[in-house]
Amino acid sequence: MSLPTYTAWNYRIWHYTYLTICALVFFFLIAPLFIILPLSFNAEQYIHFSAGMLALDPDAFSLRWYEDMIYGTKNPWGLAAKNSIIIAFFATIGSTILGTVAALGLSSRHMPYKAAFMALLISPMIVPLIISGTAIFFFMAKVGLAATHTGIILAHIILGTPFVVITVTATLTGFDHSVTRAAASLGSNPVNTFMKITLPLILPGVISGALFAFVTSFDEVVVVLFLAGLENTTIPIQMWVGLREQLSPTIMAVATCLIIMSTLILVSAELLRRRSERLRGINR
Repeated sequence: MSLPTYTAWNYRIWHYTYLTICALVFFFLIAPLFIILPLSFNAEQYIHFSAGMLALDPDAFSLRWYEDMIYGTKNPWGLAAKNSIIIAFFATIGSTILGTVAALGLSSRHMPYKAAFMALLISPMIVPLIISGTAIFFFMAKVGLAATHTGIILAHIILGTPFVVITVTATLTGFDHSVTRAAASLGSNPVNTFMKITLPLILPGVISGALFAFVTSFDEVVVVLFLAGLENTTIPIQMWVGLREQLSPTIMAVATCLIIMSTLILVSAELLRRRSERLRGINR
């Protein structure tokens, strides 16, 4: 956005200095991506920029590592991707349901000790993952859910629920409760009111929280290190094992796919946030 013509010169200097600082910070954060992306198309078997790549020789670039990620023989990436998708899908559903219900309860005027409950609900975001992983492992081992999909899904529900609580609570901040009271006065039951009035209005926040919960589950590695068995390997765990045992450019191809997926999810979350702001503006 350009500055008005009457803006003083000192404010202009500060404005463009601020934009320059933001651009430098943004470049610093995304600079590693400019290393990973081209390396995933390397035609050689080693992770390095070959002379052909630096010279932009077409023969130095290849899709072989993407093919190896999908079709490679004796390759565990397919099983890891399947496990990650299944675990993230069910963990997202569980986190979305629990987080939405909790946010609705916290938004109630009659809810006592809101601050204490909010602190308890978002504690998985604050407690170091190594501590959470240890506690979850001992609990899952006691109930016989260690090294199972169910145990990992429950653990990821614990980690993903705080993101849903925060996003839905933020959406409910500007929610006009007079519409639900009007529905109740017209004879609508609570379930019907929620499905037809409340949910459509807070849906952008719910979907945003679900997206963050999905990313959290799909990228989580610390807790899965405690719980995963040979049949429960996820993509982050397989990348961890690959970096320790066999450094292959296939890892760069997988990392590129994860970067693209995360970017699409963040863009979707931002579009949903803007839609939520427009809806709140209309309701006002």
